[in-house]
Amino acid sequence: MSASPFVPAPWPRKLRSQHWYGGNSRDTIYHRGWLKNQGWPHDLFDGRPVVGILNTWSDLAPCNGHLRELAEKVKAGVWEAGGFPVEVPVFSASENTFRPTAMMYRNLAALAVEETIRAQPIDGCVLMVGCDKTTPSLLMAAASCDVPSIVVTGGPMLNGYFRGERVGSGTHLWKFSEAVKAGEMTQEEFLEAEASMSRSTGSCNTMGTASTMASMAESLGMALSGNAAIPAVDSRRRVMAQLTGRRIVQMVKDDLKPSDVMTKEAFENAIRTNGAIGGSTNAVIHLLAMAGRVGVDLTLDDWDRCGRGVSTIVNLMPSGKYLMEEFFYAGGLPVVLKRLGEAGLLHKDALTVSGKSIWEEVRDVRNWNEEVILPADKPLTAQGGIAVLKGNLAPNGAVLKPSAASPHLMVHRGRAVVFEDIDDYKAKIEDPDLDIDETCVMVMKNCGPKGYPGMAEVGNMGLPPKLLKRGITDMVRISDARMSGTAYGTVVLHVSPEAAAGGPLAVVRNGDMIELDVPNRRLHLDVSEAELAARLEAWLPHHDQAESGYAWLHQTHVQGADTGADLDFLKGRRGNAVGKDSH
Repeated sequence: MSASPFVPAPWPRKLRSQHWYGGNSRDTIYHRGWLKNQGWPHDLFDGRPVVGILNTWSDLAPCNGHLRELAEKVKAGVWEAGGFPVEVPVFSASENTFRPTAMMYRNLAALAVEETIRAQPIDGCVLMVGCDKTTPSLLMAAASCDVPSIVVTGGPMLNGYFRGERVGSGTHLWKFSEAVKAGEMTQEEFLEAEASMSRSTGSCNTMGTASTMASMAESLGMALSGNAAIPAVDSRRRVMAQLTGRRIVQMVKDDLKPSDVMTKEAFENAIRTNGAIGGSTNAVIHLLAMAGRVGVDLTLDDWDRCGRGVSTIVNLMPSGKYLMEEFFYAGGLPVVLKRLGEAGLLHKDALTVSGKSIWEEVRDVRNWNEEVILPADKPLTAQGGIAVLKGNLAPNGAVLKPSAASPHLMVHRGRAVVFEDIDDYKAKIEDPDLDIDETCVMVMKNCGPKGYPGMAEVGNMGLPPKLLKRGITDMVRISDARMSGTAYGTVVLHVSPEAAAGGPLAVVRNGDMIELDVPNRRLHLDVSEAELAARLEAWLPHHDQAESGYAWLHQTHVQGADTGADLDFLKGRRGNAVGKDSH
């Protein structure tokens, strides 16, 4: 369980930035002279670390809308530690504004940020992230370049309240939307509730994908301890940003790189942490992609192996009762990591960006609220983690989040009701004559990485209104799509190979019987091998294929969800060579 020892590099040494700014050649004066038009004194170019503050702020990324202010605190920390901070705006993909889905642009963002780091005089990076795709995209880029890097997140927004009830961002959107369809809530009440869902800056206040990925960054060791849960508007978030600015300067001096921190042991810590917090299924895809960039062999089997036996002890929506604000007050992620360590489920020697082991960071923390972070013997769900299902319907795997599912549906056999794509689903789902009941299995195709394209968060298909009005709140749903980390239900996602790639999901027909057996990790289409082979032989693509632009690049080169849905030519660690000066 021991990570390789970290040995600080000698200092001083020639930094990357000195290839641009060091000396008095024509090229050096070209680079240095132009930057001086900002009013920088000459001695700032004397060999001190140039820290790139890679900021995903955007007016159209509401979760990250406050990051410009937070960046000023990072700069203050960099200055204090003797560095030279430069703020660099980078591609920001927000799930709540991007169409068809921000996931389609995660890889584009990672590519753009990677080249931003590689092409410019940056010795170390502070990755300023928030809305969920920004966290993996910047970590993927940093891993590919392997320049000293550290994460600081924007933090979650404050609790929402509506008529005395906690309102979780996303989670209550799905809940209230279903209530309107069921006739239990008026449209006017829904609009009234809207104002209470997002009452401060920050990302989702549930354990959705944004909070999950902040927790993944911390459990991987890529953020300072305690970073994940501090609310966006809490003064301690600004303190964290300033301390992060200080720390990155020392990381540059020590040459402490992502490859030193993001080891196989670190990824296993993150997987177990995801189970303990009831984290998003999206973490599966993002961690697989990040591992692929840093050169760590991580598979779906690792997710199932490490996740089995990990109980969910964080009582947060969508799985539980509370929100991120209470999680922070209870002690946040360090308490969870300590619990994992006490249970023998943490690689204690794994290195973090602080320069200390993860166990050194958390061993002395305390739990201040055992209703929010539950005792080990009273978990929210005994078997948390992510269940990886396989069978003839998902030869390469599919995933399900047990803590968000209904226990009575974890073993189920039902008749398939098939939707060929999201448009087909929207056209049929409200039809009172749709032949469906609560025992059926809803199946949606062509919503994977190639199919939608981009793999949108539509896997948690809303139930038919005629069943909602009868009080039915959950059914088995299967697709090659994703779902929001704020969503809930017995939902099988990321079916691989996807329908658009000719996977077995593509040939499921109305009336087919499907068997789900989560305890035995099985997902089975009840047709003969010969019938399945014949259907696949006759299959023709249903989805639209882009003919140019990024959509073409994405559909042509994106890999399956089972390996992280990265572009095939971006996997691997390419380094940060400064290249040749063209001036």
